[in-house]
Amino acid sequence: MRYILALDEGTTSARAALYDAEGRRVAMESEPIEPRYPQPGWVEQDPEQIWQAQLVAVRRVLETSRVAASEIAAIGITNQRETTIVWERSSGRAVAPAIVWQCRRTADYCAELAASGRASEITQRTGLVVDAYFSASKVRWILEHAPDARARAEAGELAFGNVDTWLVWRLTGGRVHVTDPSNASRTMLMNLATGDWDDTLLEWFGVPRAMLPRIMPSSAVVGVAEAGWFGAEIPISGLAGDQQAALAGQACFRAGLSKNTYGTGCFALLHTGDVRPVSSNRLLATRAASTDARAQFAIEGSVFIAGAAVQWLRDQLGLIATAAESEALARSVPDTAGVYLVPAFVGLGAPHWDSAARGVITGLTRAAGRAHIVRAALESIAYQTRDLIAAMEADAGRALSELRVDGGAAANDFLMQFQADILDRPILRPADTETTALGAAFLAGLAVGFFKSVEQVESFWRVDRVFEPRMTASRREQLLEGWRDALARCRRRAG
Repeated sequence: MRYILALDEGTTSARAALYDAEGRRVAMESEPIEPRYPQPGWVEQDPEQIWQAQLVAVRRVLETSRVAASEIAAIGITNQRETTIVWERSSGRAVAPAIVWQCRRTADYCAELAASGRASEITQRTGLVVDAYFSASKVRWILEHAPDARARAEAGELAFGNVDTWLVWRLTGGRVHVTDPSNASRTMLMNLATGDWDDTLLEWFGVPRAMLPRIMPSSAVVGVAEAGWFGAEIPISGLAGDQQAALAGQACFRAGLSKNTYGTGCFALLHTGDVRPVSSNRLLATRAASTDARAQFAIEGSVFIAGAAVQWLRDQLGLIATAAESEALARSVPDTAGVYLVPAFVGLGAPHWDSAARGVITGLTRAAGRAHIVRAALESIAYQTRDLIAAMEADAGRALSELRVDGGAAANDFLMQFQADILDRPILRPADTETTALGAAFLAGLAVGFFKSVEQVESFWRVDRVFEPRMTASRREQLLEGWRDALARCRRRAG
């Protein structure tokens, strides 16, 4: 038993990675997943493609690394959170496309709910702000629109799960229907304090308890992957939503440690230990992935569009050929020439929670060119993160001493330096920025004794580079004033 296998099913790709006994990644493979946009603001995926892409990635990593399934001690799974799948228990077939976390099809319903007397009670029970982001309204939508879905769900014929639950179900041949607190706490159906499904919330959203998975610890053996998939049975012993997995992968197991993940979206989390946080700044309280049965919490801020803005420059506008090209273009000009881009393509996340906001580019003149717009897109990621961290520090009552970063865009040195400058905090980039998969591996390995202790796991964390802030305070405030103006224009336009 020389390795841990991590399954990292994200929004645009399914990845599989192998880790050794010192937490070092020895191999990783990826298979793309296609999002679909059937209407403006709608985002969905094919659940079968998600499953097949994950299978392909695992089989490829085993083949290319020449590792046999019999050498793998356990599987850890991490996943895009909130993405909602409903399927038939008898056949395993999904009754509708997966509704992706970014999808806004239930925004009107959620806006009505947010304006109702139930909104504060939902927040008190879940730690979440009422929004289409979370799974509850997505499940409700499927039950209302898939043929006979509600009656079949009430009869126990249908199962619901986020992507973690879907993968475990398929890996175990339909024998295991589980999730973990980090994923369950993002459904808006789990009581954050008790760690169990909340009957009042189930009634309000019209979700039958019969279709819900069992909530298990994040680090525990929950089932066994069938031998037919990879060549041998392998225990499944780690489950965590992608952002909580990244928190674990950054070795942030203790109160006061924080990280920000730069992926399709941007997600900042601050570990609060066993203290359930209450935000006064419209951030979210969530469950952190725990290494035992004790409840652990985090406070989180979510940006809907981060790396996806760079993909937009590439795929829709054709301003760049590859995402990596964005860094060189940004460096080719001294500033944005006054251009700001607010990528509110699906509304604004924390701390604004404005589902009606839409993207804008401001400050355009004849002096602005391709490089300025590309640079503005990268800077928008840092500005949005700064808004999150400011709210997080206000809730915590103290400034962060540092911010650990990960995700694909964390490899962009220009963005990381600008982030340090606009945040006025050191940015620490680890040697392995694929911390989502690493966190899943840590959780799985701890459950089966492959890793001996949390302290050992913490010793594996290694810094690649520290970005120190070097911007003057006056320049920082000047840039932030321009960002606030662009943000206000984005929201006025929505109104």
